[in-house]
Amino acid sequence: MIVKNITLLGHKDHGKSTTIGNLLILTKTVTQDRINEAKRISRELGRQFEPGYILDSFSEERENEMTIDTTRAELVHKDLAFAFIDVPGHEELIKNMISGASYAEIALLMVSAKKEEGIREQTKRHIFIARMLGIDKLIVAVNKMDLIGYDHKKFHEMCTELAKFIERVGFKRSNVFFVPISAYNGDNLVKRSKMMKWYKGKPVLDLLYVHAKGEDTRLGRSALRVVAQGFIDPERKIIVGKVVSGKISVGSNINILPIGATSKVSAISVKGKRVRTARINDDVAIHISTPISKDVRGTVIVDSSEKPLLTDKINSLIFVTAPIRRNLKIKVNGSEVACKKFDVIKHIDTTTGEPMAESKIEPLDAIRSRITLSKKVPIENFESLRELGRFVLYSEGKFAGIGIVE
Repeated sequence: MIVKNITLLGHKDHGKSTTIGNLLILTKTVTQDRINEAKRISRELGRQFEPGYILDSFSEERENEMTIDTTRAELVHKDLAFAFIDVPGHEELIKNMISGASYAEIALLMVSAKKEEGIREQTKRHIFIARMLGIDKLIVAVNKMDLIGYDHKKFHEMCTELAKFIERVGFKRSNVFFVPISAYNGDNLVKRSKMMKWYKGKPVLDLLYVHAKGEDTRLGRSALRVVAQGFIDPERKIIVGKVVSGKISVGSNINILPIGATSKVSAISVKGKRVRTARINDDVAIHISTPISKDVRGTVIVDSSEKPLLTDKINSLIFVTAPIRRNLKIKVNGSEVACKKFDVIKHIDTTTGEPMAESKIEPLDAIRSRITLSKKVPIENFESLRELGRFVLYSEGKFAGIGIVE
C-alpha cells in the first residue's frame, strides 16, 4: 500500500496532537487500551479527556501541554496509508519542526479560531518553512470553531487573511484548501459536521486523500538523477543511492558528477531483488562494469541526457535557525562542502514574506544569499527538482539553517 507523509504545522496549543489523536479514534485505528490509557492520564492530571495524549510519549509533554519532538502515527483511508508527523509548534523547537516536515509531501496547518489565539507569527513562519521544504499542497484547518459558536463570518475572515500570505510565499491557490473544524469534538475530521452546514467542502481526511492522490510532478521528468550514498563492496563496483528523477536500466551508460567518472550499468537491485529498471523513489544498488577509485558519496549519477548544473556558485534562499558566524559549510546531496564566500543580498521577514531593511542576520529570519563554494557541486533549481535544489547550512559545526537553490 502506498504511504503518504502528512506533517501537521501550527502554533503551540492550536490542536495538532488533538487532531491526530481524534483521527485515530474516529477511524478506529487506535486500540481501546490506548484510549483508556489516555483517559487515565487525563484524570490523573485533573483534565478532561485529551485525545492528544494518545500520541505524546513524554511526561513533560503531558504536564506542559506541548509536543517536544516529532511524533508519527499511521492510519489507512481507502487505498492509501497516511503517516502523520506531529511536529513542535513552539519557537524554541523550530529545528525539530524542520526535521519532521522535511519528510512530508502534504502539510495540514492548524490555526485556532479562539479569540485570544488566532493567526500568530509562528503560524506564518511554519507556512514559510513548509514551502521552502518543497511542500506544495496545503490544507488549512481552522480549529476550535466550537469555541466561537461555529461562526461562518469569523472563519471567512481568517481564511482571507491567511490566503494572502500563503500565496505570497509561493503556494498555488489551487493547491490550498480551508476547512473549519473542532478537533476535540471531531467536527469535519472524518465526516461533515452537522454543526457547520454552511461549509460545503470535504472533511479533513477526504481532503488529504484528494491531495495525496494527485500526481507527483516529478514523474514527468525523464532526466536521470540518482543521489549516491557510497559503495557497499570492497571492489567499489556497487553503488547504493536513491533515484530522484527519471529511470536507470541495465546496460545504461552513466556519468558520475562531479568526479566525472563514467561506467556502464551491469545489474540493478531494488530491495534485494534484481530488476532491469529502477524508477523514481527506488532505493537502488547499481552494479557497474568498472570500479571507481574516488569516493562517490554525495555525487549524482546521470545519463547522457540533460545534466544538472555543475557549479561552485549558488544563489539561494535560506531560513536561518542560528547565528551565522565563521567556518561556514553546506551539506548538499549528502556531502559537506566549505563556503569560500557568503554574500547576503536581501533580508526577508518570515512572518510577512516581505523584504526588510536589516543588516544583522537573526535566527528565524530568511535571507537571499550568493554562496561561493570550495568546489563545484551538481545542483538544480529547487522548483525543478527539490532533491538537488536544497541544502543545510552549518556555522562553526552547528546547524544554522536550511536553504534552497533559486
